[in-house]
Amino acid sequence: MFDTKNLSPKQLSSFTALVLSIPVALGIYWLTKDWKTTGIAFLILLAGSYGLILFTLEKFIYRKIKLIYKFIHQTKASKREETYYKYILPKKSIDEVREDVEAWAEQQKKEIELLKKNEQFRKEFLQNLAHEFKTPVFAIQGYVDTLLGGAMQNPEVNRAFLEKTSRNVDRMTSLLNDLDEISKLERGEIMLYKENFVIQDLSKEVFESLSLKAEKKNIKYSIKKGCESPLVVFADREKIRQVLSNLVENSIKYGKQGGNITASFYKTDGKRILIEVSDDGIGIQEKHLPRIFERFYRTERGRSIDVTGTGLGLAICKHIVEAHGQTIHVRSTENVGTTIGFTLRARKE
Repeated sequence: MFDTKNLSPKQLSSFTALVLSIPVALGIYWLTKDWKTTGIAFLILLAGSYGLILFTLEKFIYRKIKLIYKFIHQTKASKREETYYKYILPKKSIDEVREDVEAWAEQQKKEIELLKKNEQFRKEFLQNLAHEFKTPVFAIQGYVDTLLGGAMQNPEVNRAFLEKTSRNVDRMTSLLNDLDEISKLERGEIMLYKENFVIQDLSKEVFESLSLKAEKKNIKYSIKKGCESPLVVFADREKIRQVLSNLVENSIKYGKQGGNITASFYKTDGKRILIEVSDDGIGIQEKHLPRIFERFYRTERGRSIDVTGTGLGLAICKHIVEAHGQTIHVRSTENVGTTIGFTLRARKE
């Protein structure tokens, strides 16, 4: 069936000229009864109306459409774009132009939503950054003011306040170091020194280094049954050590007394190894899961448990894993436990 909706300017001009010329030609024939005169008049009318309609469309309609396209691109047209405007655009139907404009409008809508989201993220980031710095700074200020106010004369108070000041300075140093590292990761300035190594061995080393913290809460570590067989990954060993350390340390912080931490290792598609660290601790509410890898993001319950952390551990984990070209994910249920997993490339021959 003939569809007039998707006609190009030339096709639309031809169709309109034909519709106009036929009844006029029939009227001339009815008056003259001369087929020759009718034929000549028909051809003149067809050619004239076609040229006039095409000129009108291109001059007054597609010229405006061309300006719309230039506005969409918001740049001085390149040679390629000029060729597009001259040869391709005039062949497009109005419906095709409408689809292009709608696609552009949808893209603009998404970009605006992203800008709003980033603006909100920026505000929250600055708010969280101020909060994380404010706590140790105010503490240091309080201790120093007390010492200057006369407590320096008491050796016991003197030493205790200086030790507390030192701990808060260490916290600020850790915060600055983490911020510096995450900035370098985002800019791609940290080099990765990849090598083949057994991921289970590294996992055991990490837990042994944190065993004193685990013993305080009587938390036990194990490798899931069936995952003991050595799996070799190709990655930066020290960076992955940092990822595992952050994950295990979080599991200890938010784990329950006498709880368990379980590490699992799986071959996926022959090219990647999946590593998961699971605990049976306080868990995370579902509404918080999409945001736990954001810088400084911590739930109120988590913040009340861990008042000394920087809130950057999981964000650093995410950046390190993504720097390896891999992904990290989380599964959690409140009061049941949390599992955080990430993938690494399998052994490189």
